[in-house]
Amino acid sequence: MVTFMPLVPGLALRPYTDQDRSTVLDLINADRLHGQPLVDRPMLADALAGRSRIDAGWWEELDPPVTTVATGSSGTVLGVVSCAVRPQDGTGLILWMHCGKSTVVARALVHHALTALADCRKWEAYQFASALTLGLEGLPVAHRPAVHAALTGQGFTARDEWRYMRRTLPASGLPSLETGVEPVAEGWRLTAGEKDRVEAEATVGLSGTTGVLWWIGVEQAARGRGLGRAMLGSALDFLSARGANEVILYVDDASGDPEQDRTAANALYESAGFVQVDRLFSYQR
Repeated sequence: MVTFMPLVPGLALRPYTDQDRSTVLDLINADRLHGQPLVDRPMLADALAGRSRIDAGWWEELDPPVTTVATGSSGTVLGVVSCAVRPQDGTGLILWMHCGKSTVVARALVHHALTALADCRKWEAYQFASALTLGLEGLPVAHRPAVHAALTGQGFTARDEWRYMRRTLPASGLPSLETGVEPVAEGWRLTAGEKDRVEAEATVGLSGTTGVLWWIGVEQAARGRGLGRAMLGSALDFLSARGANEVILYVDDASGDPEQDRTAANALYESAGFVQVDRLFSYQR
């Protein structure tokens, strides 16, 4: 078995083995956010193999991931990091990483990842969702400060990408629409309009008792009539009727592009009872 040189006394890094599974699952689930699933063995197996239902196309572009654990002097697993290379552009990626609140372990894992990916042209971290999450595209910085500090301390530039929000269900006090429903890859697409014209739509999904609002939109010409709020009410009612007791969503409100301004969307979600859980950052070096 290959063992890498420790960066600090008592800390060693080695390849992940199946014997590490239970401890690694505990580390991952200790970082779980409200609205995210409890990670089980099949989900971890998918992440280790480089598979994910969400952002599947991005994962298909990668070489098989390499996963490394950090252990203490007693051999206890204290952290884990998974990396891969994207051959088409020579990018090295830190895919996911867990180490509790330990800044020492976080620094060691990031340093190891960059060493393992030393031949790459550039490096990225937390660029897309893994099988360990329900669409979490980025690092939740408020909940994972040690990882954020380790990445920025190693020269990564942090980019604030997404707002992650949640509310409980059922939702009361929202209007609703009569909608059409069709199955799609993410779950269901709800549509509403007049004279065979779709004016408002939403895409929703369901994982256990957690609903996901993947997308909601209103045609430009139909805005200002309350369709967005009514479609949101219909989407939440739809999820509640299928057993959801909470719902999450993501707002990509940090692009700076006036054409993608999310001020109205944020106001709508807040007025409908959604609260921010965290902000999601991606990283480049």
